[in-house]
Amino acid sequence: MSKEEKTAYSQEELKEFEGIILKKLQSAKEELYALKESLSKKNDSGTDYTASTSKLLEDGADTLERESQNQLAARQQKFIYNLENALIRIKNGTYGICVDTGKLIAKERLMAVPHTMHSIEAKLAKK
Repeated sequence: MSKEEKTAYSQEELKEFEGIILKKLQSAKEELYALKESLSKKNDSGTDYTASTSKLLEDGADTLERESQNQLAARQQKFIYNLENALIRIKNGTYGICVDTGKLIAKERLMAVPHTMHSIEAKLAKK
């Protein structure tokens, strides 16, 4: 079996990856929008302020939830950025090539994590 190792994905395969990325990008942007909407509503605390202990506990829980949502929004923003960069790599012909080994990243890995720039071997070697 002296099959020559593949060094790039075909145009058809790249189109398939592009479709997966575009779907994930759309979904990620919708989720980010929903998080931002939720955060902007939480920042509108209204005029009903009392100094009771339960109100202080409630405010603490609200702050914790807002911080958690801010972290989710930041993570989502990074995911969107990585997906957009993957689309750029498709256009410039470097998509699917591991930045560490220079080898083609397994199709199964790209299907699961379409924005990755590392083969599983390179990822495991970094641990």
